[in-house]
Amino acid sequence: MRAKRWVIASPDTERVRVLSRETGYTPLTAAVLSARGIDTPQAAADYLSCDVRGLHDPFGLTDMDKAVEVVREVIDRGEKMVVYGDYDVDGITATCTLVDYLRSKGAKCEYYIPNRLTDGYGLTRPAMEQLYEQGTRLLITVDSGITANEEIAVARELGMQVVITDHHECHENLPDAQAVVDCKRTDDTYPFSSLAGVGVAFKLICALEGDTLSMLDRYADLVALGTVADVMPIVGENRIIVAEGLKKLSVTANIGLEMLLREAGMKNRRLTSSTISYVLAPRINAAGRMGKAELAAELFLTKDPVRAQALAAELCEQNKLRQNEENKILEQTLTRLRREYNPLEDKIIVLAGEGWHQGVIGIVCSRLCDRYGCPVVLISVDEDGVGKGSGRSIGSFNLFEALTSCEDLFERYGGHALAAGLTVQADRIEELRTRLRKYAETHVTMAELVPQLHIDCMVQSEWLTQENIESLSVLEPYGMKNAEPVFCMKNMTVEEITPLSSDRHVRLSLIKDGKRFSAIWFGIGAGGLGFVEGNTVDAAFHLEINEFRGRRSVQLTICDVQLSDCEHLADQKILNLYNTLMQDGPLTAREARLLLPDRKDLVAVWRHVTCRAEDGRLSVPDGALSRRVAWEADATLTSASCLSVWTFFRSPDSSVIISRKACSTFCSNPTRARPIFPDRLSLPHCKAWRGDTNGGRIYANETGFFDRTRTKTKPAGEYQEDSRGIRMCGQGT
Repeated sequence: MRAKRWVIASPDTERVRVLSRETGYTPLTAAVLSARGIDTPQAAADYLSCDVRGLHDPFGLTDMDKAVEVVREVIDRGEKMVVYGDYDVDGITATCTLVDYLRSKGAKCEYYIPNRLTDGYGLTRPAMEQLYEQGTRLLITVDSGITANEEIAVARELGMQVVITDHHECHENLPDAQAVVDCKRTDDTYPFSSLAGVGVAFKLICALEGDTLSMLDRYADLVALGTVADVMPIVGENRIIVAEGLKKLSVTANIGLEMLLREAGMKNRRLTSSTISYVLAPRINAAGRMGKAELAAELFLTKDPVRAQALAAELCEQNKLRQNEENKILEQTLTRLRREYNPLEDKIIVLAGEGWHQGVIGIVCSRLCDRYGCPVVLISVDEDGVGKGSGRSIGSFNLFEALTSCEDLFERYGGHALAAGLTVQADRIEELRTRLRKYAETHVTMAELVPQLHIDCMVQSEWLTQENIESLSVLEPYGMKNAEPVFCMKNMTVEEITPLSSDRHVRLSLIKDGKRFSAIWFGIGAGGLGFVEGNTVDAAFHLEINEFRGRRSVQLTICDVQLSDCEHLADQKILNLYNTLMQDGPLTAREARLLLPDRKDLVAVWRHVTCRAEDGRLSVPDGALSRRVAWEADATLTSASCLSVWTFFRSPDSSVIISRKACSTFCSNPTRARPIFPDRLSLPHCKAWRGDTNGGRIYANETGFFDRTRTKTKPAGEYQEDSRGIRMCGQGT
């Protein structure tokens, strides 16, 4: 995982003190607010308000009056209407919310959700024709339709009325529908433009009912579910909706939602926006990704507890299948990237594979994007030679504009700055890769690809009390534009490292000012850490109260850990010494002894590599290898001797590179001393090394085979290399 650049806010101490005194918030909470530019009591009250009276009049949305009139007329005439949704959580919850309400008003209402794998995204002409033939006279879109001008025109020609509700960006020319309700319309004066698709559908319900509060009480759970899952800003109306929805979620009247909570093991547990993001949303999305979105829709609409339980179990099973497909594709891509990706040069990743599941590659894109810190495009090629791709990007690189520069290669494409989709013929993929690489080369720098971690403030150990942490709850619910606070503490000593779940996660014991803190780091194992027990580190983290067997304690949930300045200084001294060695500079006897590894050092590195290397490559965080080897082997291996071992592990033909990142870690001049692990080097070679630590001299040739047969001597304490490539290190007595 690419190292992050910390951006630490420094809230004004006096403003924090005043805000804390005038609002009653703890200094920790006041510091977070101040760091986010909210430093007056009124601004804090406005920002944190979850008062339902802050919801706006739904008729403030352009065309809402027209939409209400059309829907009511169709209900009165007894004609069939269809809600046309989308296969993600936002689309499914919008569909179910509107269908449930309309049916409760006596409407002849059905729903249609396109199949992700066969229909693709949005409205299609065949769907319009099919729905009309089935007797549909009113089509209501939710979370879609705003750019479907041609498809809407087909529906109108067939004789259907159309009401569009959407929240996506609009084109200059709107579809020719009876009503177009979209908070992103350029001519819309509605005070809040960040509603989710389900949020706009909810506003239609409120307008039809004429009572916003009763509708909020009835549907807040589903609306909150779609809003959080679609990563909408949790401010303004969304904050009110999500806050109310989380309250309703634990006592939901929706049988399907209750069964899903039970099946996911979340019944009777504290529910937060994270519950939606990491527990509920993946299970609902899995249905759409696997081409079975109707399972989720039926779950939220059924009134039968037995059927709801079966559907909830099926959603969880679909999620497991999704995870299996995701992991399979991820492993395939990682294997290829270990051979093909150069972190020092490549600014974008473009990979294609045959038979990759189209509904899953988007998630894999996101994971690779997080892992490598650069834009990623994955393309699944079917048996007909058609590639359907998905891409994800980072803030500094506009993926949609990058694809636009290659639009002549696509059959179709679309998206926005951070995510996009495309269709391309297989024989054009290589040209696409080349052009995207050239585009990235001129539109983004390596520095811009370094991911940033925004930290609200540095804290002192005495601030981390249960009372202070509990006070942060006034900031909830968290989400986009109201992220869970991130804090940091510097110069913490790593007391203990405990791998969890087969080294998928790790628990840390950290000490600061004599106080011990328990920390957990998800998604990284001990083998991937850049530090070991005894190191001094800076930690960035979320704060929470851990409850276990009736005991409550402060817990840090780690976002990132970096070596403290003192550790970097020590490493730099070693690197300076190593540079002297690599440049054939003179070394003192003490320096030579420090750099000279003995046999156990070589064996420790060898064993580590054979266990950890994948496809002949070993990827490690900066500065981490010697620490990891020493910790795992329980051996005393210094950074200096580890550097020397890597020098011995060079291959003349440079056939197998462990990693260029490791190269930059252990060699200040990677082109001069690239760490190579030769296939032919074996344990007997290690055993052949008989280093004399009492004054003898050790010679190593370029294959890593250590030769003591030569008698040529050099002055004690000096390192030199002759024309035959024989390395010599004299150890003074």
